[in-house]
Parts: sequence; C-alpha cells; structure tokens
Amino acid sequence: MKTYSVRARTAAEAFPRSEHLATRIAEVAVDPVEVPADVSEMIVNRIIDNAAVAAASVLRRPVTSARRQAVAHPYAPGATVFGLPAVQRFSPEWAAWANGVAVRELDFHDTFLAAEYSHPGDNIPPILAVAQHAGRSGAELIRGLATGYEIQIDLVRGICLHEHKIDHVAHLGSSAAAGIGTLLGLDADTVYQAVGQALHTTTATRQSRKGEISSWKAYAPAFAGKMAIEAVDRAMRGEGAPAPIWEGADGVIARLLGGLDAEYLVPLPGPGEAKRAILDSYTKEHSAEYQSQAPIDLARRMRSRIGDLGRIATIVLHTSHHTHVVIGSGSGDPQKYDPQASRETLDHSVPYIFAVALQDGTWHHERSYAPERAQRPDTVALWKKITTVEDPEWTRRYHSTDPAEKAFGCRAVITLADGETIVDELAVADAHPLGARPFARAQYLEKFRTLAEGVLDPAEQDRFLDAAQRVPELGAGELDQLTFTVAPEVLDRAPRTREGIFR
Repeated sequence: MKTYSVRARTAAEAFPRSEHLATRIAEVAVDPVEVPADVSEMIVNRIIDNAAVAAASVLRRPVTSARRQAVAHPYAPGATVFGLPAVQRFSPEWAAWANGVAVRELDFHDTFLAAEYSHPGDNIPPILAVAQHAGRSGAELIRGLATGYEIQIDLVRGICLHEHKIDHVAHLGSSAAAGIGTLLGLDADTVYQAVGQALHTTTATRQSRKGEISSWKAYAPAFAGKMAIEAVDRAMRGEGAPAPIWEGADGVIARLLGGLDAEYLVPLPGPGEAKRAILDSYTKEHSAEYQSQAPIDLARRMRSRIGDLGRIATIVLHTSHHTHVVIGSGSGDPQKYDPQASRETLDHSVPYIFAVALQDGTWHHERSYAPERAQRPDTVALWKKITTVEDPEWTRRYHSTDPAEKAFGCRAVITLADGETIVDELAVADAHPLGARPFARAQYLEKFRTLAEGVLDPAEQDRFLDAAQRVPELGAGELDQLTFTVAPEVLDRAPRTREGIFR
C-alpha cells in the first residue's frame, strides 16, 4: 500500500492534477490487477449477505416506498429490483436506489470501522445495477466490487467525516463511482471526473443519525449509490467535476472537514497491487449498529451470572469514544432512552440494546424492536439504569491498526442492589473474524435462509443461492440471476404507501 498525504491547498498553490486524491483513486480503479481468489470468495459472501437482509426488509414501508418509486421508471435493458420478477427491468439508478434501501433498512449487513464508519456492502446495489444494465459478466462485477470496497475502506482508514458532523456516505459516493469505472473499463480521466462529482453531490450532515432518526438513515446510502451512477453517466458524456474536490481552496477538506491546517493520510494499493480491503471488513450476526454487536454477545454471556435481573442497581459500559457519543449516553440524545422512539433510533441506543439482550438472551431483527417490546415496564426500568462512559484504552484499541488489538466492544460493570459487582468484557463480536464464531460461507448461507424464511419460497432460495455462488462463472448478460422474486401474495402484504410525484 502507498500512503498519500492529503490536505487543502490555497488557490495560489501549484497543485498538478496528477497529485489530486481523485487521480490516485482513478489510477487504482483502472489498474487491471487480478482479483485474488479469497477476495472473490468474500465478494460472493457479501452478495449473499446483502440479499439476505434485503429479503428480511422487502415488506417494510421505506423499502416498499423506494421499490414503488423504481417501478415508475421501467427501462430496457435496465436492472432488476429485489422482490420483483427478473424479467421486469428498471432504470439502473432507480433499481440501485430501491435495492440500496432494502439492503440498508435493517442495519444488518457488513461494516468497516476506522477513522470513519462505513457499510461497504452499500457499494453492491449501484455497481450490480450498472452491471446488469450493461450486460456485464460475473467476473467483471467482481472486479468492480473489489474496487468499490477498496476505495471506501481506504478512505475510511484515512479521512474522518463524523468529527465534523459529515455523514459517512460521502465516502460511498466516490467508491461506488470508482467501482463502476472499473466495471465498465473506463479511462482514468472519466473516473476522475465521476469520483469528484459523486463526492460533491453526496456530502451531507450527520443529523440523519442523531436525534429523531427516520427512514432517511436507510435512504442515505441508496441516494449516494444513485448519485454515483448519475455522476458516471455525466462523466462518460464528457462533463467535468469541481476540482480539486478534496483539496481545493473551497473543497471538502477546507470547508467541510479539518480546514487548511488538516492533513489526512490515505492508503491506496500501488500499481499492480491487489485490492484486498474487503477482507478487513466484517458482517453482522445481529440487526443493530455494529458497535453494539459485541455488547449484545457480552450481555448474552453475562445474564446467567446475574440471575434475577431485578437485583441490578446500575450498569456502566466502559467503551470507546465513538460508541459512547454515537450510540451511548454520551450522545446527549434523550431519544436514546425513549420507549416511544423509532426502530432507527433504538438501533442506535446501546443502553436499550444491552437491556433487551440481557433480558432475552438473544436478538431478533423484528421482535427486539417491536413497540410492545420497547415499552415493557421491566425493560424501561432496566434500560434507564444503563449508561456508557468513554475509556481511553477502548478508544485507543478502536483506532489501532493492529488487527489483533483493534476492538469495538466494551467492559460491563454491573452493580447489584447489595453492592456486589459483576464485571466482564468482550473486544469483538462473536461473528468477527477474530471472534468466538467467525462467519464463513456456511454462516452466510444460514443467515440468508433464516432471513428469507416466510418471504421467499424454498425453491427461490435455492435458485438464488446457486446463482450467487456461481458469480465468477456467470457470463455476460446473466447477472439478472442475482435477484429474488417474492410471490405476489406475499408482496401484497407490503404496507400501502401514499402516492408521490412518481406513481
């Protein structure tokens, strides 16, 4: 890997395009390096993972709204939309929109955490939609996805957005544009312009993940993917982007991030170096924000040592700065303790999540968030006894570049009414590559079967999983197999939504 220093430049500084971060990204995108076998295998796993969580969310209202918007934009050759027959094709940016919302709605797919947060699986819907529309092969899709994962993860390693309250999908717009560039075999200048446009149109504040969290949390990455497709289309037609987009005097770093004095170190593969970043990411066993994955497993482990949970006086979770201020009591959000809060808000409340996991000994993507579950008096009482504090050691481990040290967990100190304390800690979730039960192909298949139950017919499950596991062998024009069809009588259970401009 080569590490590049990225900083804002004054308008008077000489700064050749060859040194722009967008150029460096474009050079990675056009590098014809082969995709290693283990990377290809993991990409297949994540295609399965995305489809699994999409199946579980396909009947939910935000997903239904997005799907109905896509249906208003039929197009040939077009791309497929989860839930609908593969013969129905839609404009690729709208298909990516609908599928991106389905993938993101339950907060249940892969993650990478470093200087910034990310869900790199969000690259799959836009890159796959363009691949289907353009009649590309499975091997070309894998090349494009390897780039998308690489660029997003490398930006996440080097550039912190949330410190300045910018939403993490700003990295996604650029990575998806780069991945589409690889998929289509575009030249470096076209990718450069597309990356710049995608970044410029996908920067937004983090209010979508604070306070009263709405369905926009699921829509934000789908919007970034949609914008990436449109950016590539414009760039292919010869239209340019603001430049230098990161480093300009009024660019992203100068005006939205650290300003003229900030320096960011971004690692990228050198010429001929394989794109392996996907192997550093990890998926979720539980449908909850990633930093709550280890706390859920820790709560399940500790509950037998407590016995009667009514004995608990207080629970303090000692954790990283990120966990404390984003999903913990350090956020200052009263909604994180509100039994009437939305599912999206509860998903970002580790006090709520720890309380329910401690009581139930399990976690379910629907039952654990049901209003009647959140409003149970004994849950509310326990929930309000739980706080978080930042521990500098957990913060250091969160930022560690050593995989053996990097941690997203916490230490739980449970004080009982009689003064007894029960203490335990867990650094990484059980499903993490270094956890107690790391996810491999068998676990991805099991996750798909579990989440598709009651939504997809067993025969359709079999068909999709067979196609997904043969992605490297799928020929040009065969990528329409990478969707699933929901029986009409099941899809009819989706909620009614109000009409908009697109009917």
